[in-house]
Order: sequence, then C-alpha cells, then structure tokens
Amino acid sequence: MADHQEDEDLKLALKMSMQYNPPEPKRSKPIEESGSGSQSGGGESPEAKSRRLQRELMAAAAEKRMVLFPKSPPPVQNKARDLPIAVVANKDDGVVKSGEELGSDLGKELSVEESDQLFSMVFGNEVSKSVLAQWTNQGIRFSPDPETTIGLVQHEGGPCGVLAALQAFVLKYLIYFPDDIGKASPSKGVWTLSKHRYVASDSFSSVTEEAKTRALVKSMCEILFMCGNNNRAVIATSTNFEDSSTNQRDEAMAGGLPIESASDLQKILRFETFTTQSSCLNKLQGTITAFQSRMGALLFLISALLSRGLESIQADRDDPDLPLVTAPFGHASQEIANLLLCGEAVPNVFDGRMDLGGGMFLKGISKNVEVGFLTLLESLNFCKVGQNLKCPKWPIWVIGSESHYTVLFALNPSVQEENELELRESQIRRAFDARDQSGGGGFISVEAFHQVVQETNIRLPTEKLNDICATGFIVWSELWQVILELDQNLGGIKDSTGMMGKKVFDIYHFNGIAKSDINGGGQAMAVEGGAVPTQRPRLTKLNVSVPPKWTPEEYMSCAMPSSSEKDSEVNQPKPVQHAPLVDCIRTRWSRATCSWTGDPPSIV
Repeated sequence: MADHQEDEDLKLALKMSMQYNPPEPKRSKPIEESGSGSQSGGGESPEAKSRRLQRELMAAAAEKRMVLFPKSPPPVQNKARDLPIAVVANKDDGVVKSGEELGSDLGKELSVEESDQLFSMVFGNEVSKSVLAQWTNQGIRFSPDPETTIGLVQHEGGPCGVLAALQAFVLKYLIYFPDDIGKASPSKGVWTLSKHRYVASDSFSSVTEEAKTRALVKSMCEILFMCGNNNRAVIATSTNFEDSSTNQRDEAMAGGLPIESASDLQKILRFETFTTQSSCLNKLQGTITAFQSRMGALLFLISALLSRGLESIQADRDDPDLPLVTAPFGHASQEIANLLLCGEAVPNVFDGRMDLGGGMFLKGISKNVEVGFLTLLESLNFCKVGQNLKCPKWPIWVIGSESHYTVLFALNPSVQEENELELRESQIRRAFDARDQSGGGGFISVEAFHQVVQETNIRLPTEKLNDICATGFIVWSELWQVILELDQNLGGIKDSTGMMGKKVFDIYHFNGIAKSDINGGGQAMAVEGGAVPTQRPRLTKLNVSVPPKWTPEEYMSCAMPSSSEKDSEVNQPKPVQHAPLVDCIRTRWSRATCSWTGDPPSIV
C-alpha cells in the first residue's frame, strides 16, 4: 500500500514539474511517516529500499526543477536547426546571439517562382560560369592601402556598378556627414574649418575603421529605403555566409561557385523586410560580415531589387526581357546603376520621360538625386545626361565608361555653386531638355521652342527669331550661341563687363579595381623577372580650371597671349593634361582643363 502511494506521489510530482503554470508542489511522504506503518524502515527488504530511494531522488529532482523554473514553458522544437542560418556575433559589445534567440531573425525563403524570376532577371536564361564567378566572389570591403583606405576594393570586373554607387554614398557620409557616423566634431577627422564653413581635407588615412563601417551601413540603409520608396527595405543574406566571411580573397576563391542556378539561390537566400531605418541599421550592423563575404556585392544588389519589388523593377525597364547583368562580360547595366542612385531601375540617364508617340515612351530619371552620374558616352554623343544626375545634391558622381564604373568627388560643395548667369543657363537648359524628344540629340520643334522662350522670358529680336526657326527645328548649340550674344536685359547671358571670372578647384577620382602599378619599374619586373606587379586601387587628385562663359571666339582671343607676354613665366598657364576622365568632367563643366601629378587617372 505504501509503495502504491509513493508511485502516485511520484507521478504527480513529475506531472507538475512539466506544467507551464504549476500549482503548489505536493511533497512525497517519507516511508516512516506513512499512515499504514505496515513496513518500517527496519524491516524493509533491500530491493524495496533501493526502489524507494530511487523514487525519492527522482521526486526531489522534480521538485527542485519546479522551484528553479516555475514558469518554464513546455519544450518546443528549436526552429533554428531547421534553417542553416549562422549565429550572429556582435563583436563590439560582446553579445553572441544563439540560434534560439535569432528565432525571429531567420528570415524568409523565396518561393521557387520568385527565385526563378530573380535569377532570370539578373543573369538571364543562359549565363556563363565566368560571369557567375565574378558576381559571387566580390565582397564589399575597404582597401587596406592607407592612400585609398576610404575606397571599396573591386577584384572582379562585373559588380563595379554596385560598388561604385555604394562608394559614392559612403563618401557622402565620410565627407559631408561625419557626425552621423560617430565623429565627435567635424574639426576632428577629415574636416577643417575654412571661411566659416566646414570643408573636408584630404587626410583620408585618418578615418577610423569604425567610421568607415558606420558610413557603409548608413549608405546601404539609405539606398535600400530609397529603392523601397522610403517605406521599406529588404535585406537579403545567405545561409552559408559564415563559411566565406574571411577577408582573404584567395580563401573565398578556393571553393566552388555558391550558386549556379535559381534553385541554388532559393536554397541559400533568406530575406527580411524592415519598415523603420533604425531596425534596418541594426540588422545591417549585425550581418555586415555577410556583405563582406564573397557574395556581398550580389547580396546587396538582390536586397535593392527586393526592396524595389520584382514587379516594379520590370515596370521600370524599357525592355524587361534583357538581363540586368549584361552578356558576355557580366557588366552591371545602367539599370543597376540607376536603381542604386535614384531608386528606380530605369535604363536611361536623361530627365523625365521621352514620349515616342502611340502610347510609347522611354523612362529616365524622375527626380534630383543625392549623388550623381557622368559618362564618357556623352562626350562621344551616344547619350545625354540630364540635370538630375549631372547636378546632384552633393558633388559626388559615379563615372561610367564603356566597361567600368569609378567615382569622382569634391571635398567642397561650392564647386557646384553657380553665379547668376550660370543659374540662368541652367534654367534655359532645363526648359529645353524637358521638350527634347530626340533622346539627347539636342534639338526641339519650333512649337516647343516658342514654349521655351515664353517660359524662360527670352525676348529675341524678330529677325533673330525668324532666323533660328527657319529650318523647322532648333538645335541647342545654335540657340546657345544666340543666348550668349543676347543682352541680359533681353533674357540672354551676355557679359558685357567680362567679369564673370573662372573657377579653379580640386577634385578627386577613385578607381577601386586593382590595377597593375606601373610606377617603379613594375612592367619591367613582369617582363624580365616574371613577377606580378603590385596591384591596388588608385586615388588621383586633379586640379580643374573652368574658363569664363564666353563664346568660343571670345575665349580664344582672350586665351591667346600677346607677343609681349609670351616670354613671361608668370603668365604661363599650368600644363594642360588630357585623359578620358577629362572628357567626362567637361560634360559637367564645359571647356574645363585638368592637371594632375603622376600617372593619368584611369576610368577602365
């Protein structure tokens, strides 16, 4: 009878120990206090005594568990084991989150259909392994070189459009928003006080790793929310990024391709949606190693695409059947660059839309941007960059060539300040470009010209008006000459005083791709000794001189020195140098001349 009572007490104790909200525990009775008293401790058999002691130990353990964990919920399956998401460690504060704590941060999987659509949108239906290797072996990392420490290093040829756009925003925070990335005072770090305003200095090596990381995280957050119409940001990460988070590129390259198909992408990709910038920043800070890993550039591109929405991306494009990564070399398309610069994956660089008639139109840049874009193709008359990209809020531009993206930036925002006549020129040019339906060809109809004249209050003499309209269309270059010769009181910008002056300023160019260092006999080493020349990103400082806005004839007559001045060294201008980058700069500042020290800046 006593054994039966003890069994019941033990079952009750074990049952209560597993309850979510247990009642007051019932303690099992000692044998000697049992009511029956039929079997005392002295007459207890060894087998019975052993069973009794075992039951009492188990009951005591159950009671102890109830006291220590009175509110413990019933055990549930650890969902972190179902999805191979890495444990995230915050090295800054020493907090390590286990998979169970990350239960709400595991992210979602793309459906099979979404993965197919995403993979096809980015790479197309047929993509080579070499292109996939370019896009899956490029992390987002800063240069270890002190001279280029604020720059992102590019090892592969394809993702330069992603890195250059991100680099432009990073520079915006490092140069113009040092307080936002944790600097105590703008006068400490890369900023100095000059003429009652803060102007950045070129002591780039003084920027701390913490400041660079904060600038990177803030840049990523800003771009993603811009892509999400400032309502949301989607962050995509890989389930196996912990295996390739090393900073050694050779180790990342040692393994096979992380993805070769849409099904591979669906297996390893996870994403989360954020509606506040604070939560997005925290997530980016906690998973920054994923973006520093071998798939970092691709993960950030996917994050931007998902933030915009795959359907919206396709609606932005003029030809949604083409892949965003162009064949056969895997270059980032203009749509990728525009997505990261303005939040829309439009394929063109002109302002607004271009109506082709019949309900068809081409899409351009719909708004002014934080950082801009210039391209060598404009100097070759292949396109026309609109004012939205050409005159961004901050003097930072992504530079596009035929096959590469680099970054141009100034440390002083005054390089974009315009005097009264320059503002007048911008006003007329914007009105003209708004009616230019030639795709940047630079001409409008007579009807559109009359609208421009009325909108900008230009009062041309009747004879001049008839001459310019005689051909049935108006070319910008011809109109510009007329405006230059028209007095200001008639709406022109003729400077009868000749006091407009010229601009002189410094500007910097950064090329993040590792290039052969031909200084110091690098080429000779490669040829004679078989050694590989040193490779590193390059930062070039250029001095830019922009002449007054005179007509070409006036400029040439004033630029030519007289015979008495030819022998004077004081009047000799700085040696003028040329490189393809100068042609890009001239699309922003016409007739600018540039000079630099050392090798010419490279945009390829």
